[in-house]
Amino acid sequence: MSHPVIAVTGASGAIGGRVARRLAEKGVATRLVGRRAERLPELVGAVKASGAAFGDLDAMRGALAGAEDMLMVSAHESPGRVQDHITAVDAAVAAGVRRIVYVSFLGAAPDATFTFARDHWHTEQYIRGTGLAYTFLRDSLYLSGLAAMAGPDGVIRGPAGDGRVSGVAHDDIADVATAVLVGEGHDGVTYDVTGPAPLTLADVAAELSRVTGREITYLPETREEAFASRAGYGAEEWEVTGWVSSYEAIAAGEMATVADTVPRLTGHPAQSFAAYLDAHPRAYRHLMP
Repeated sequence: MSHPVIAVTGASGAIGGRVARRLAEKGVATRLVGRRAERLPELVGAVKASGAAFGDLDAMRGALAGAEDMLMVSAHESPGRVQDHITAVDAAVAAGVRRIVYVSFLGAAPDATFTFARDHWHTEQYIRGTGLAYTFLRDSLYLSGLAAMAGPDGVIRGPAGDGRVSGVAHDDIADVATAVLVGEGHDGVTYDVTGPAPLTLADVAAELSRVTGREITYLPETREEAFASRAGYGAEEWEVTGWVSSYEAIAAGEMATVADTVPRLTGHPAQSFAAYLDAHPRAYRHLMP
């Protein structure tokens, strides 16, 4: 029996692209949704639906036409992200989509310390109100993001205290999403998707030291110091607040959850930070001479 058509948003990105390739390998027909056709992968059984942004109701409705399931990879952070998500969900409803699998964030809540995690909670609530079937994948911080926390000077700076974070690999998220999209029994379920162990940023620095052969250190900051050290980036206040609050969420214990979702749904263990670094030297090339 053939599987219903699955729409994959963000199909040119790190998660959507991986899921699209996995679905193609399984022979599942897909609609690859993205803004630019040239960035969408060439895959067997895939129809490219380019020119569709989340905030464009008509374009999204057209892109989703004929799909029964939708992988909704959250949009890049912006002040209007929740409204863009709402428009995309409305487009899915109008297009006749039956189920949304939404890539959310660990600890999503209206009062989450990490300000961007609040966007995910509001999006989840809106999806719940549509009456569509749904599954929420609440991912932890990416392992690639942990590696990127260290600046070229070899220092990780942030107000994370001695809190811990259970970083997760893009590949593990994609494996979980694929299992949910092609499987059964996931409707109405919220899954935390994490790595196998919670690490302090001192642990992260130690692993980066191991693979780079140089001393990488963690320098705890106060909130005020964190804002000051990021002032030179020229970013808007909402964005800097998001960056700083991600560290504060680690300090508050909101990133330390370890779930068995990856091994339970995929049949393989979640990748550790050490294993990730060994397999992805490009993740720390900014730290190399």
